[in-house]
Formats: sequence, structure tokens, C-alpha cells
Amino acid sequence: MINLFKVGDKKKLGALFLIIILTEALGFLSGYLAMSNRGLYDNLIKPSFSPPGWVFPIVWSILYLFMAIAFYRIWLNGKGGKDIRRAMKYYFIQLGLNLMWTVIFFRFKLYGLAFIELLLMLIFILLTTFKFYKIDKTAGILMIPYIIWVSFAGVLNYTIWMLNEM
Repeated sequence: MINLFKVGDKKKLGALFLIIILTEALGFLSGYLAMSNRGLYDNLIKPSFSPPGWVFPIVWSILYLFMAIAFYRIWLNGKGGKDIRRAMKYYFIQLGLNLMWTVIFFRFKLYGLAFIELLLMLIFILLTTFKFYKIDKTAGILMIPYIIWVSFAGVLNYTIWMLNEM
């Protein structure tokens, strides 16, 4: 069985805890920005496949946890001498794009721009995942649910854009 918190002979639970807290805090910030315009989302015309609002914070909390563990595993690999710079660069870019999407969609109500930005974010998530997988297969696999959810979010974003701005 794979120990998610151990890479080789290394395990740094304090660092793992800090990474999880920081990653979830970013998720909380994103959720806060979205929830501050909750009425907007509730009043949008949404497709029939749109999940109820309560699903989003649960799914995102789980995804941020997986991302944090993946990041931690890559960070531990870097401590072991592997070159992780490009993987980390892609990771932080996609995190920034993730936060920006919330602002573009919920604050500025620019659904088309949010969709385009989401496609860019998805590219960086894929790049991150491929780099993570090359360094640590488990870290790469932990990113797959994120890819699936953001792909679904892209379809949802596009459909909301079409239903509300066209």
C-alpha cells in the first residue's frame, strides 16, 4: 500500500500540515469570493446538469486536499535532489489562474472571459500533472480528479455563458 505522506524514507508531517492549511486557505479565499456573489450564481440560467450549490465547497475542499498532498510529495522529491522547479512553476501558475477565475466569473460577471481563462488554467493543470507524474507517479495521479472537475467546470462555464449572454 502506498503511504501518501512518505516519499522514499522522507516524511515531514509538519510541512504537510502547513501545505494543507495554506492550500485549503487559498480554496477558502476562492470560495469566499464566490459566495460573496452567491445570489448572482443562484439567479443565473443554468443547465440541467448543474450541481446544487452545496456540492461545490465539498468537491473543492477534497480537490485542494489532493493538490496539497501532491505538492507535498513533489516538494519532498525536491529535498531528495530532484529538479522540481518547472513543476512548481506550473503548479503556482495554475493556482493563480484558479483564483483569478473566481474573480472574473463572480466579481466581473465576464462568463466568456472566465471560460477562456479556465481553458488556460486547464492547460497549466495538465502541464503540472504531467510534470508531477514524471517526478512522482502518486502526485500525478492525485491531480487527476482536479483535471476531471475543472473539465466539467469548463463545460458548465461555457453553457452558463451561452445561456446568459447570448
